[in-house]
Amino acid sequence: MAGLLLAAGGGRRLGGRPKALLGHRGRPLVEHAARALRDGGCDPVHIVLGAAAGSVRERADLSGYDLSENPDWAQGMGSSLRVGLAALAGSGADAVVVSLVDQPGIGAAAVARVVAAHEGRASLASAAYDGRRGHPVLFGADRWADIAATAQGDRGARAYLQQHADALTLVECADIAEPYDIDTPEDLGRLE
Repeated sequence: MAGLLLAAGGGRRLGGRPKALLGHRGRPLVEHAARALRDGGCDPVHIVLGAAAGSVRERADLSGYDLSENPDWAQGMGSSLRVGLAALAGSGADAVVVSLVDQPGIGAAAVARVVAAHEGRASLASAAYDGRRGHPVLFGADRWADIAATAQGDRGARAYLQQHADALTLVECADIAEPYDIDTPEDLGRLE
């Protein structure tokens, strides 16, 4: 089970502060998000960087993780998802759990619960919060090419998930995680 952390965003609603470098519990947010994937049962864990990638590499301890840079990060999450799936294509993983760097309320317990929904290379599962689909999301390897082909803008795999809702297993995680995003200056108060 591979993990894929999308950490390329430039934080334009945060005044251009890259989300990967936001401080949380004394370390950059990217470290916490990557550790949640690893501790939740993903190996290897691949991180897609973009905005301020050089600074992220300098300031965050990302040893033990595989890294890619998305030169088109400003085009949105879809381009980072494509970069990450392409990087994992030769890894031999049967599936990948995709997580977002700006959701510190989602930890290893939610990742592990989504990992447990894996049933094979055609698996499609998502964390749910009070019945509503959220992150992390699990994609069986047989689905990667189609997901990459439809991943556009900031919608990522949303269109694919809507088109394949009948195959999607929802994994309730509201009891162990909070799916809030760090998007605006007001959201910064949620960081510790």
